[in-house]
Amino acid sequence: MNTENTKAQMRKGILEFCILSLINQREMYVSDLIDELKKGKLDVVEGTLYPLLTRLKNGEFLSYRWEESTGGPPRKYYQITEKGKTFLQELLITWKDLTDAVNQITQKS
Repeated sequence: MNTENTKAQMRKGILEFCILSLINQREMYVSDLIDELKKGKLDVVEGTLYPLLTRLKNGEFLSYRWEESTGGPPRKYYQITEKGKTFLQELLITWKDLTDAVNQITQKS
């Protein structure tokens, strides 16, 4: 069993969950996402974030719009779609069930 691969898969799933949660609060630009993830002690770089955003967009969980910037190139702002909101609700339920189970098991120690 490759534990590093398992950790990477878990991290990717958790990051997708966090990204959808953040964008559900308000539309965001990539640097906004990175700042918010860092506040939550999830240190993520653009090279990790862009493929996740592309996958979520291709899955129709996110959409984006371009906005002109006063200090540089146009910016891509991401928003969550209705399909993304439904998926986020499923993730929230799964997360709660998982954390409840883990807490129940680990609090017996």
